Amino acid sequence: MNEEDIKERVREFLAANDPAADRLGFLRARFDAGLAWVHFPPGLGGLGAPRELQQVVERELESTPQLRPGVQAIGLGMAAPTILAFGTEEQQRRFLRPLWTGEEIWCQLFSEPGAGSDLATLATRAVRDGEEWVVDGQKVWTSGAHHARWAILVARTDPDQPKHRGMTYFVCDMQAPGVDVRPLRQITGEAEFNEVFLTGVRLGDDLRLGGVGDGWRVAQTTLMNERVAIGGAPARRGGGMIGLVTRTWRDRPELRDHDLHQRLVRLWIEAEVTRLAGARLREQLAAGQPGPEGSGMKLSFATLNQALTGLDLEMHREEGLGYDDWSFRRSESVDFAGRDIGYRYLRAKGNSIEGGTSEILRNIIAERVLGLPSEPRVDKDVPWKDLPR
Repeated sequence: MNEEDIKERVREFLAANDPAADRLGFLRARFDAGLAWVHFPPGLGGLGAPRELQQVVERELESTPQLRPGVQAIGLGMAAPTILAFGTEEQQRRFLRPLWTGEEIWCQLFSEPGAGSDLATLATRAVRDGEEWVVDGQKVWTSGAHHARWAILVARTDPDQPKHRGMTYFVCDMQAPGVDVRPLRQITGEAEFNEVFLTGVRLGDDLRLGGVGDGWRVAQTTLMNERVAIGGAPARRGGGMIGLVTRTWRDRPELRDHDLHQRLVRLWIEAEVTRLAGARLREQLAAGQPGPEGSGMKLSFATLNQALTGLDLEMHREEGLGYDDWSFRRSESVDFAGRDIGYRYLRAKGNSIEGGTSEILRNIIAERVLGLPSEPRVDKDVPWKDLPR
């Protein structure tokens, strides 16, 4: 298919579906027409078309009902590509449509109090009981768990295997008995993420993604897509945080000293390099699954966003120190554009942790992109049950 073919599909779709009539009905129809993810297979929201043609769809439908990218981010950016890669046909047909339309929200049950940067040391257990698995453990930093219907979950199923083996990947029913979601209050005062306790949670074997013991390989697909989703999202030139900072510069001529000018120019260049690198990465994605290069994009995004929010705060001077939105609330998503300077500065501190810490990403870039020697790992072949914890 080419661009004109896609445009014709969109025209036919709009002729048969009124975007002003029913938002949910329109989104369901768009999925069924293959205009959700055009690179997905027919019947699963796509047309089997080249990935880059999705941009044509978005342009043609930009004035129609849209998804909620914040609250749906984990489902769209992480769960969907993993389900496509490892799910059975039944799982794909069950989960992908309501995930895309936003009828069912997803979260991610990966990190634990003792397994964050080194995720492979996770201790949450899943023990098989006939056609079910019984899950016990604790997860942490779970964004959106308080409004999620489903979760992607990695649990240990064989403690006699080394830490990178013996894990299995599941879809977890967040409404199942034994799932307890508790808020974690952040430096901004709100609680967009949570800790989740799993006590005797029963999951059918039909909720397993991939083979038993193959959880680490499946999780790598999720994590690579997560880093692309965070760091490689489409952006227009001069958009995002760099746009907010340059607007402050234009609106406040009294700030225009040489030092601030030089810092702003350097950050503008870095933002543009990051934007173009993201475009190149998305072109590479058209040929298959994301690779370790996504770690570089996510690292660049975190570093740049923290520098920009810091400069923005500095340029606003006393006004920038006036953050007073400490009221506890359960937010749906991160909102850099719609919140004030203090919020953006504080929230950006989490960018170097979420989606993989910057230290771990530097290791991935060094070893898997640059080909440098890996760090010594003395626990690589030690059974998980024998590891000190």
